[in-house]
Amino acid sequence: MEQPVQDTAMSSLLRRSSISVAIAACLGLAACDAQAPVPPTEEQTQDNAAAEPAVPVSGPQRDILAFGDSLFAGYNVPKDDSYPAKLEVALREAGVNARVVNAGVSGDTSAAGRQRFEFTLSAQEETPDLLVLELGGNDLLRGLDPAETRANLAAMIETAQARGIDVLLMGMQAPPNVGPEFLAEFNGLYGSLAQEYGVKLVENWIAEVAMQPELIQSDRIHPTVEGIELLVKGTVDDVVAALPEG
Repeated sequence: MEQPVQDTAMSSLLRRSSISVAIAACLGLAACDAQAPVPPTEEQTQDNAAAEPAVPVSGPQRDILAFGDSLFAGYNVPKDDSYPAKLEVALREAGVNARVVNAGVSGDTSAAGRQRFEFTLSAQEETPDLLVLELGGNDLLRGLDPAETRANLAAMIETAQARGIDVLLMGMQAPPNVGPEFLAEFNGLYGSLAQEYGVKLVENWIAEVAMQPELIQSDRIHPTVEGIELLVKGTVDDVVAALPEG
């Protein structure tokens, strides 16, 4: 058995400017046993704090269906960096026992979403507590009639409500170069739907990122990972507020 480290040697060790060097030296000595643990570095403490939720997760599982297009699917980013994946993490950090299912399909118009909507709902293991509905961007890019977009979104809201599912509608706004008539009709459809069906609305949910080119991918449409994180930060409270009580 090795001899215990002398007090003078230990004092010298503790005076070293780098805590990481001290830890490395300590690991090399048999005398560094569990009775005298080495304090964690500041970096380790920060990492541990980041790994644990700020608020303990509690309550029953809340199932959320994120139904939309490429803005939900996570175009050109890792799956774990998509909006639904990041939203689940943010909700759990807020103490919500959330499970968010990513039902985003790149390229979907509101009509395509409507076609697969009932099948997607029926395929869920649990009936969602909340539907986060995000469609209309591809309708806008293709110049489709806003009245058709509104009708498709209305049909999906009605289907969800018939199944007892609360809805959070993610609104968008058209750029001014589409013409005043189209602009007014498209920009007004989300608010009118929210009012008619009594659902929660996030107005122009991508606005925070849209004006920051460094947070948009080279296609000038889809947010980067950093942009998605900002979108989650800006909408997580809306999602919490939209969850049904109990």
